Amino acid sequence: MSETGVSMAEPGVLRLAGVLDYRSGPALRKQGQALIAACRETHVVLDCTAVSKSSSVGLSLLLGFMRDAQAGGKRWEVRGMPDDMREIAGVYDLDEVLAS
Repeated sequence: MSETGVSMAEPGVLRLAGVLDYRSGPALRKQGQALIAACRETHVVLDCTAVSKSSSVGLSLLLGFMRDAQAGGKRWEVRGMPDDMREIAGVYDLDEVLAS
């Protein structure tokens, strides 16, 4: 099982990893928000390829990170969203908003 976390894997690439749920969500939200604010790139990639499992909290994190990027005048894109996150996005009609 992968370790849960959020990091700036490379300039402009915010990498989410592990299990995204109610236990990990609040800390990841704060960490990701700070990383996006400190990012000097004009384009932020929200990389979900290392997410092993996600509840609706993972979707909420992505939406929050998108807002953070927009507030900082940055473009954003989602990469590698796992199937469980895509299914949840579909239930809430957010799949087009999160299309990558």
